[in-house]
Amino acid sequence: MNTDELIAADRLHLWHPFTQQQGWVDDEPPLIIESASGCRLTDTDGNSYIDGVSSLWCNVHGHRHPAIDQAVRDQLDRVAHTTMLGLSHPSAIRLAERLAALAPGDLNRVFYSDSGSTAVEIAIKMAFQYHAQNGEPQRKRFVRLREAYHGDTLGSVSVGGMELFHSIYRPLLFETLEAEPGDANDLARVLDEHGGEVAAVIVEPLVQGAAGMLLQPAGYLTEVRRLCDEHGILMIADEVATGFGRTGMMFACEHEAVEPDLMCVAKGLTGGYLPLAATLSSERIYQGFLGAHPEYRTFFHGHTYTGNPLACAAALATLDVFENEQTLDRVKASAALLGELLAAEVEPIASVGEIRRVGLMCGIELQGFEPERRSGHLVTLAARLRGVIVRPLGDVVVLMPPLSISETELRELVSTVAASIEAAAEPDAEQTLVKALAAAS
Repeated sequence: MNTDELIAADRLHLWHPFTQQQGWVDDEPPLIIESASGCRLTDTDGNSYIDGVSSLWCNVHGHRHPAIDQAVRDQLDRVAHTTMLGLSHPSAIRLAERLAALAPGDLNRVFYSDSGSTAVEIAIKMAFQYHAQNGEPQRKRFVRLREAYHGDTLGSVSVGGMELFHSIYRPLLFETLEAEPGDANDLARVLDEHGGEVAAVIVEPLVQGAAGMLLQPAGYLTEVRRLCDEHGILMIADEVATGFGRTGMMFACEHEAVEPDLMCVAKGLTGGYLPLAATLSSERIYQGFLGAHPEYRTFFHGHTYTGNPLACAAALATLDVFENEQTLDRVKASAALLGELLAAEVEPIASVGEIRRVGLMCGIELQGFEPERRSGHLVTLAARLRGVIVRPLGDVVVLMPPLSISETELRELVSTVAASIEAAAEPDAEQTLVKALAAAS
């Protein structure tokens, strides 16, 4: 199929995530990615683009990294999938051992699933069941932060706090308690009022990603941990977006030496290769599920593709690359350069409001646009014309490139985004950009 045939078939049959399909069909022609290498994507017409959002925040070491490619090929020569219900396999065992060694505190137990949403679902169910069968059945409630995002399944939506995404589903959800993000005093107020009935507090450590890269003040995580301990409440850290080097350390909790009781990881776990997630549990929680068969203390949860061998092999190779290429050291250098480039090229632009950044997680908030202008979308279109892929969160332009991005590519990414923001501010930007994209396709 050529590009036009692919676009026609896409519009006829596909339903895209977080996409108004009427606009998808009526607006500018979609971009169809056929291949990738390193930090660049290539479309079906041979055009190359910098992957400015790590293919939705999950690519870590670049596309087609030879070590990860080889690990998946080698695993294919052994077995592509085998269930973990009643069986085990070497890659899952080795990966669990590696994750336990890397994770903060005594998060020694690893329960696999396949996405960030499912990792959070598992953490919620673990926290609820732990209290139910260990003498505190009254602890049934969860505390979430306003503007939180923890996934799209019903349990993870219940502990989310983004009205735009979640309000329509409220009748389907269980009730939760809400605290103001980054405000330890407000969390203390909620726990003073309801602490005895709370099973867990769930937070995205350091930065609430989908909310527009909202940053938490220094010391906030430490206070969350202290308050949880004071009230006998479990702490769930959702490191799906922040984990695996995004903030400059392997996990965001490490910035404040915080040890959660449950930690959810996904996205970068396999380097962006294959779906895999994990919920890491402390030994105390794990022990709370042990008992004789007639006691029915089993954690009754599982997935067909739990601990898929191909995904585990990719994850093991990803962790090897972290060590062999000293990725975390490179992230620190790249993050420093990113900060300098943003200050010099993006911050002075009149239509730029606040820039929020931790490590290689960055949100550029636009200002001065009417809502109907869809300013973030216009920046995306302008960047696409200039060879860069970014995706906005409303009026916030997200930059989250692969950790392996080179200095040259990082400079190109920032300068292109700066030019794209300025182009989007032009009065006739939408018409101009749509015409240009139509002509280029």
